[in-house]
Amino acid sequence: MTTVEGVRGELSDAAQPVDLSGDQARAERVAAARRHRRQLIDLAIRVVSLAIALALWEVAAWNVDPVLFTSPTKVAVAAYHMVLSGELWTYLWPSLVVLAIGFAFAVVLGIGIGLLLARFWVLDVALTVYITFLYLFAFFPMVINTYQGVKSVDPKLLEVGRAFRCSERQLWWNIVLPASLPFIVTGLRLALGRGLIGMVLADLYTAISGIGYLIVRTASTYQVDKMFVPIVTLGLLGVTLTALLRLAERYVAPWTAASRDD
Repeated sequence: MTTVEGVRGELSDAAQPVDLSGDQARAERVAAARRHRRQLIDLAIRVVSLAIALALWEVAAWNVDPVLFTSPTKVAVAAYHMVLSGELWTYLWPSLVVLAIGFAFAVVLGIGIGLLLARFWVLDVALTVYITFLYLFAFFPMVINTYQGVKSVDPKLLEVGRAFRCSERQLWWNIVLPASLPFIVTGLRLALGRGLIGMVLADLYTAISGIGYLIVRTASTYQVDKMFVPIVTLGLLGVTLTALLRLAERYVAPWTAASRDD
């Protein structure tokens, strides 16, 4: 074979399309295995950390007066009896109702007002100072995070949308809201934590019912083990609701979860 024929053969081989599907599938499998391994490592670290914290708590309670402090084993026993008797649920349910109603109002009104403030400069100038001054509980994190999300939308995207004669509704639905979703999800997490605080404070001040009242009642009667049960319940409730928000984020804004995993 002459040199010219050899060069022609190499050029013809190079001109043929290269199948990258196998390499892409292999890369995806490797990335999935790496994410799975990282999740297992994270879970193991959390379990070990929890075990160490509980062990230190148990040891610390040995040399402390039970009236002032208690151990996790006593808290577990008290929780068992309070769950069986229905006492915990009796006080937890009114607080959950208040939290659900307040959080729903905070989300709906907060997102709506945040969108309006960000898109209409007159409202922005007139009301932003009051929003910042009254930065309390669940409502205002929703307003401020939604506002920041809309303000962070790339102006070039809006210009492209207007160039293609998009209506205001199309701009909101296809550009503004998708770009604001990561900020809104962050606002939901912040609002959830503040909502739990507001729920407990409302119970503490009214001292009529709810989980806060249960804490006050058990503390005033020096039932420290029973006092820790609603406190731990609130912590578990916060962790569970935050996990549910992260799960919802994967369906509503999957691109934010994908970028975090990478």
